[in-house]
Amino acid sequence: MKLPIYQIDAFAEKSFEGNPAAVCPLQTWLPDALMQLIAEENNLSETAFFVPTEAGFHIRWFTPTTEVDLCGHATLAAAYVLLECLAYEPDMITFESRSGLLTVSKADDLLVLDFPAQVPVSCETPEAILHAFGIEPVECLKGEDYIIVFEFEEDVLTTEPNIELLKELDGRGVIITSTSDSYDFVARFFAPKYGINEDPVTGSAYTQLVPFWSNRLGLKKLVARQLSSRGGNVICELHEQRVSIAGKAVKYLQGEIDLKL
Repeated sequence: MKLPIYQIDAFAEKSFEGNPAAVCPLQTWLPDALMQLIAEENNLSETAFFVPTEAGFHIRWFTPTTEVDLCGHATLAAAYVLLECLAYEPDMITFESRSGLLTVSKADDLLVLDFPAQVPVSCETPEAILHAFGIEPVECLKGEDYIIVFEFEEDVLTTEPNIELLKELDGRGVIITSTSDSYDFVARFFAPKYGINEDPVTGSAYTQLVPFWSNRLGLKKLVARQLSSRGGNVICELHEQRVSIAGKAVKYLQGEIDLKL
């Protein structure tokens, strides 16, 4: 069995930055177990699979260990493949997903994701987080992930958490964030339970970060930077119950999977 595959650097302006995602366009779904094996073999934070529907496409995302409900950078990568590699002509792409309908549109050289907003709520800081980072946070919130607000950007940039302690937490992962001198805010994301010790640029995290920072800073439009080793810029805007998350993408490779089953 032969399958097309692309590797796209999402939220990147050039190769070797942003977040790499594998994208596998399909005509019909493969067995779930096989898609999981392909994602494990790719060994990237996410592999996206999509199939055509009457309204657009149905998209699914797999980490090396599990299927997830929402992924921003792999959706951006899938849209890039459709628009730039497969000559998809409509200006807006509609994806059906486990998180509802998602759209991606092109605005000049940006791809703009339209995702549901997820408003985090304040909570007590778990002991595992305090010990994992060794830094007293300004605030702790909980949505799909824990959101840890630090006072200083330098703390977000330099901290090296105890990954084993983060595996003990409920929820998907941990976001650390602060304001910034160069951007409206910065962030990093850790999801070791899902096989991702640190994710380079995490589009779905901004569905939680944007409502928080929009309210805190009094801004609807925000520019953020994810401070991973690869790094990436994310341009965001809050629209009531939705968040737009925009960035650029670059194709790294195009090839073919040759499965011997």
